[in-house]
Amino acid sequence: MPYITATDGTDIFYKDWGSGQPVVFSHGWPLNADAWDSQLRLVAENGYRAIAHDRRGHGRSAQPWNGNDMDTYADDLFGLLETLDVRGAILVGHSTGGGEVARFLGRHGSARVSKAVLLGAVPPLMLKTDANPGGVPIEVFDDIRAGVLADRSQFYKDLSAPFYGANRPGSTVSQGTRDAFWLMSMQCGLKGAYDCIKQFSETDFTDDLRRIDVPTLIAHGDDDQIVPIANAAIKSAELVKDATLKVYEGAPHGLTGSYNDAFNADLMAFIQS
Repeated sequence: MPYITATDGTDIFYKDWGSGQPVVFSHGWPLNADAWDSQLRLVAENGYRAIAHDRRGHGRSAQPWNGNDMDTYADDLFGLLETLDVRGAILVGHSTGGGEVARFLGRHGSARVSKAVLLGAVPPLMLKTDANPGGVPIEVFDDIRAGVLADRSQFYKDLSAPFYGANRPGSTVSQGTRDAFWLMSMQCGLKGAYDCIKQFSETDFTDDLRRIDVPTLIAHGDDDQIVPIANAAIKSAELVKDATLKVYEGAPHGLTGSYNDAFNADLMAFIQS
């Protein structure tokens, strides 16, 4: 399997499909690159090079004790682009991966990047603070930490319901989709999973968003129970200079079925524009 080696010696798994202008995907917590397979296949079949990596601690990448922080995640992504000599990339990040993309652009700039896509992304800041009163209370994230430590297998099974909106009336999300979420989540090491909760919930990406200087598509479901849209995409669209906001009515955090089809169409239109 293909790997790059990060600056601290951590092996980072990646998949690299097709050829052409590169589209580079960053996944959400606690998943891995396979969460993007639908989009990877789509862009590769349409003449683009599709690249996605497993974040350190997740999936097939190594599980180091140290380095499970947003700066290092962004540095790992930068190392991937450098090692593969990727230029003119379109960066696409979902949820925590959207934070990774924002931090990458804020920390490393856009010399290798032409566009960005933030889907259901955690920026600018999830946590409720005095300066961010619309955020999510710290107790919610403390409960996530407790669930991961107590019985992460059952916790991930339960989390798949709000993640895909399976707890909403009329949901058509399959059990197979929820099982796949559980399987990917269980491949994430306990240390990396636990550390990442603080990173996606408490990292302030405001300055990173202000530094983004490439066209950016910000897409979000308005029934996202994991990353509520009002404190995420709506604010991010105001901070990014060249942002296009796309809201999917009724869509949850994890897109399936017609919501996934709608995002795929918007993604291709944005890539090709």
